[in-house]
Order: sequence, then C-alpha cells, then structure tokens
Amino acid sequence: MDNLWILIPLAPFLLGGFFIWTRHQTHLAELHIQSAADLAADKAARHATTVAELEERMRVLERIITDGSYDTALQIEALRDRREVEAERIPGPPPMPAPEETRQ
Repeated sequence: MDNLWILIPLAPFLLGGFFIWTRHQTHLAELHIQSAADLAADKAARHATTVAELEERMRVLERIITDGSYDTALQIEALRDRREVEAERIPGPPPMPAPEETRQ
C-alpha cells in the first residue's frame, strides 16, 4: 500500500484513455446503427417496388376478369384454334411399319 501514491500522477492519463475509449465505442455504435438503418431503407425500397409491380399485375387481372365482354373468351378460343391448325400443319414422323412375323 505504500506504492499507491505512484498511481495518483497516472490518474489523469488513465481517465483520458478511458474517455477516448468510450468515445470510440460510442462512434462505433453510431456507425453500426447507421448501417443497419441504411440496410433497412434499401430493403424497404426493394419491397415497395415489388409491391407496386404486384399491384399493377393485380389490376390487369381484375380488368381481365371483370371485363364482362365476350371478346376475351373469343380471343382465347382463337388462340387455341390457331395452335391446333399449326399442330396439324407440322408433319410428324412417318408411321413405323408393323413388324412381319416369320413362321418356321
């Protein structure tokens, strides 16, 4: 305990180091909070864009469903008919001849 008087002149240096360390830790915490906020804002912007695209698709689907005109059904049937005509136009492979049985 006789050597405790040596710590008295070192106290300002120890307190100064402690204050610098706490200020640095506070700065690191602020940087962490800022980067988390930036990440959350970026993620929110991406979600908002996705939601806007989905809402636009939903509006198109609602307009198709609630159209009430017979034109949509006719257009769908016309597309089906066109596919059937194209399928008939494209020739398939020639049929395979039936194997002949040989009796011995």
